[in-house]
Amino acid sequence: MTPPRPPSGRARSLRDYSESEKMEGTGSWDTLEWTKLDSQPVSGSASFSNLSCLLESERIVVEGYGVVLINTDEAGTLLVTNFRILFLSEGTRKVIPLGTIPLATIEKFNKMVLKVQSSNRLADKNPQRRLLQVTGKDMRIIVYGFRPKTKQRRTVFDALLRCSKPERVWDLYTFACGPSKFGNANPKERLLNEYFRLLGKSSLRASMDMIEDGSFTFSNELWRISDLNSNYNLCQSYPFAFMVPKSISDEELLQASSFRAKCRLPVITWCQPGSGAVIARSSQPLVGLMMNMRSNFDEKLVAAFCTQQAGTGERRKLYIADARPRKNALANGAMGGGSESSSNYFQSEIVFFGIDNIHAMRESFSRLRDYLDMHGTTSSDGRSSFLRHGGWTWGGGNLSSMSASVSLLGDSGWLIHIQNVLAGAAWIAARVAMESASVLVHCSDGWDRTTQLVSLACLMLDPYYRTFAGFQALVEKDWLAFGHPFSDRVGMPNISGPGNFDLPRQSSSAGSFPSSPVRQSSGSAASQSSSSSHAQNNYSPIFTQWVDSVSQLMRMYPCAFEFSPTFLVDFMDCLLSCRFGNFLCNSEKERQQCGIAEACGCLWAYLTDLRSFAATSHAHCNPFYDPLKYDGPLLPPAASLAPTLWPQFHLRWACPEEAKSADIEVQCRAMRVKYSEMQKDKEAAERRVDEISFAMESLSAELLRERRMSWSARESANRATKEYAALTRAVQSLGCNVNFTTSDVEDDPRTCSLEDNNPRRRDRHGNNSDVSVSISLMAEESRCGNPLGRVCEALCPLRTREGVCRWPEAGCAHLGSQFVGLKANFDAFDRLAIHDSYFQS
Repeated sequence: MTPPRPPSGRARSLRDYSESEKMEGTGSWDTLEWTKLDSQPVSGSASFSNLSCLLESERIVVEGYGVVLINTDEAGTLLVTNFRILFLSEGTRKVIPLGTIPLATIEKFNKMVLKVQSSNRLADKNPQRRLLQVTGKDMRIIVYGFRPKTKQRRTVFDALLRCSKPERVWDLYTFACGPSKFGNANPKERLLNEYFRLLGKSSLRASMDMIEDGSFTFSNELWRISDLNSNYNLCQSYPFAFMVPKSISDEELLQASSFRAKCRLPVITWCQPGSGAVIARSSQPLVGLMMNMRSNFDEKLVAAFCTQQAGTGERRKLYIADARPRKNALANGAMGGGSESSSNYFQSEIVFFGIDNIHAMRESFSRLRDYLDMHGTTSSDGRSSFLRHGGWTWGGGNLSSMSASVSLLGDSGWLIHIQNVLAGAAWIAARVAMESASVLVHCSDGWDRTTQLVSLACLMLDPYYRTFAGFQALVEKDWLAFGHPFSDRVGMPNISGPGNFDLPRQSSSAGSFPSSPVRQSSGSAASQSSSSSHAQNNYSPIFTQWVDSVSQLMRMYPCAFEFSPTFLVDFMDCLLSCRFGNFLCNSEKERQQCGIAEACGCLWAYLTDLRSFAATSHAHCNPFYDPLKYDGPLLPPAASLAPTLWPQFHLRWACPEEAKSADIEVQCRAMRVKYSEMQKDKEAAERRVDEISFAMESLSAELLRERRMSWSARESANRATKEYAALTRAVQSLGCNVNFTTSDVEDDPRTCSLEDNNPRRRDRHGNNSDVSVSISLMAEESRCGNPLGRVCEALCPLRTREGVCRWPEAGCAHLGSQFVGLKANFDAFDRLAIHDSYFQS
């Protein structure tokens, strides 16, 4: 019997119902508000066409409503676009990261029907659960639940068949998107620049003109750059240029290439500055079943790596490192391959690292993914986690059951493989750094295990490769240029077609979740897909394994790398999603034929653009990076090579809370951001203090100038006072008065008035008053009382002894001449502008 709907009308979570309701096919399955697609179009709908989360050129192909994400019991809308599966939460349309996965990241997907065990009376009333299981290459298994008796699952499944594995590489989303703002510079130029750095010619910069006219064949005392493969005629999986000993001619290189599998002759991938030690790479020699085939040209080429050591003059030792187990190398002799004999190669020693092949790595990765899904907090069946809701259900508390569960991690073998790769790379780095020996590394074809070992050894030896720019150069040189088959190993279409990566699409009548045996306890699962075996294809997580090894080095040396584990995770997500074209196709030649650099965006440019907004405070930057402390090789001892799960990558979907083990790094980065802000505030405060100090100095200088001007004005005023007193006495001696008035002066025939006509000086005394200076004759009685006047009258030649003027009508000529002189002096004194010069503030 179907339970009633909740009063609120909102769909209840699967966990709101009892286990019996779930298993009986009732409960949340009937209460969800399903939207049938029978009567509605499922593609091209305008309701989601304007989503802000859609990328450039991303278009919706199919929409599915009322879908349940079984991992977390969330209901929402499932959208299939030409780039990814989008899962939006119900109502808010918020993207659910766990349910959102790029199409190229999908390893496989299966239609499944969960048949519920029940009595015959209720068998017809219990609907089957229609599930779609999506397995990702990024360690997650997603299960979507669809409403029975609808065509939603079929529609979504068919859309995934069309879009997830296109027939041609040009049908991928990255070609539809184009380079956009993340243009890809020519990778050949970057490869040559790295060669120039290794040769000690960093001042040289490669260009397209240099590549087209073949003028890039520079050399030093020991090594040279060869253009023998410029047209990829020598080896189709090698780059257009490679480094070889300077003493070996191109004709000898051509002869030596025929003795190596896939013509991948020994070439130099890294040389130690100053010492002459090198790390070389190649494929296996074609010695045959009896191990008796030889090549003089190959032996001469390999012997050229044993250059003379500086100081001693002795030839350095050569180690030939075979990455395979010894038995595998011998088995390859039946197919014409095999391994070298130390007696045929000068001063050499053969070692085997025992690293398994791509098929063993693929199965190990699959078992690790199943283990994490089974024991994580977001298991794909929604209920079989050992740590569900933090409750301890480890086998009912049985310690033996707990031990058996934990042992499954070791049974996956993934950490053992990581340890073998780390140990091999550390051994190579130690031989080069401590013995100054040269090492030639190869496996079968020289593009899987060989690439892992040489690139990891270079990362240990050269601090440059532990920076952002160096890491890019390392990946482009050893992985892309030297032909790691990314299309085959990552499971992408290549230039010749969809490749060997076949999805399990055939129907079968019965099956089960391949990862969780405990899921069959409450019912049986019927699968509409065949087994997930990859025995007939070349898919293998070789590059993922190498990046995992890099993360292990970062855990051992947290201050030696400029980039953080978060950078590696984002880097892997970009690679697996095929959003950019850098890692498409199987070789440099194929990428050139497809025009990848011109037609697709660049992953490196995208990651650089992300960091440009936050500089060193970005999550990709390692806050503990100390380049001065780690400016030499990293040589981890054997005891430290104990790898653990990479939490940021392995646990982020199955155990999201536990994956946040880098909280200390996040806190440190936040502290660095706060410290940077405080530094900026401090610098701003210091600049403000400098500005205030400068202003105070300016004001002090201005005050000093004002004081000097005030002192000068006082001195001038004192001089003017003295001059005024002297002039007053002189005028008075002549019988005249000098009066300064601020009111109008009445005309007087005996008065000479001088008014100040300068408006500036008048305004300083007041707008309504005038300053006037009058010189008038003194009264007779005043003159008589003036002793100076009496002296003057006594000395006047026109006066008689009786005191009578002999020429009263003509006036006193002496007095007139004195008055004229006084008038001239007063005019000159008036032009001095006392108000302007003496009394300025």
